[in-house]
Amino acid sequence: MDITEIALPTNIENTQDIKSHASVQQYRDILKSASIKTHQSVVYVLLGIENQTNVHYAMPVRNMIYDALQYGRQVTEIASAHKHAHTAKISRAEYLSGFYKTDKLIPVITLVLYFNTNAWDGPLSLFDMMDSDIQKHDYAKYIQNYHLHLIEPSKISDEDLNKFDSSLREVLGCIKYAKDKNKLADFIHNNPRMNIDISAARVIGAITNTPIHFQKGDEQIDMCQAIEEMIQDGKTAGKIEGKIELISQLLRLKKITMNEASVLMHMSKEELENKIQFFS
Repeated sequence: MDITEIALPTNIENTQDIKSHASVQQYRDILKSASIKTHQSVVYVLLGIENQTNVHYAMPVRNMIYDALQYGRQVTEIASAHKHAHTAKISRAEYLSGFYKTDKLIPVITLVLYFNTNAWDGPLSLFDMMDSDIQKHDYAKYIQNYHLHLIEPSKISDEDLNKFDSSLREVLGCIKYAKDKNKLADFIHNNPRMNIDISAARVIGAITNTPIHFQKGDEQIDMCQAIEEMIQDGKTAGKIEGKIELISQLLRLKKITMNEASVLMHMSKEELENKIQFFS
């Protein structure tokens, strides 16, 4: 199945947006018709996309409910169409159910796109949410399981990553290599597409917590330049962190006062205290 044209979340611009975007929603993030090409035919499915910026520890149940509701909606719509069509010569069972013997449902497939630099440590199936001993019992075979189809950047191979045609490739790649600036730079420099949509750049910047500078009104951004700036900013941040750690040790040993430390760091006492708390 080709999932290379999946849309990016459009309302992620900063950390606060990420938190709100990851909250439980009443409806799917994206639901669209899709076609799966097999060897000799094309199968149509309803493809549901759930964009997760944080782990959801009840995701199997959440997706199962979404899928069940979508199947229920299909049955309702088919029954309604039959009712208005006044089809003759149907059985009593078909009349009572509203769903005829020859009616067919469209398959529903849900993909979970995990936009986060940390590994997914949540359940991957309904059984994962139950006591592990439950599968040892004989009645376990009567319990229906439900599996997640999770797309996790850190688990995507380079070969599969290159199959994406949209800017989702750059987003997933940057998330995958966000914790290794050298690999991140190699990924961008070896990427055949240098310029990406500004919306994708915003997602990369927000999720990887790295500054990507762009001008208001820009529609695209040069990722090579952006990544070089990210690496340079990372080096600067590393130097500051090292200084803060040294100052913190000197303060603990009472070798200097907070006033002296703030002068050395060219910061106010409040700002320095916040930095020490942040890096500790």
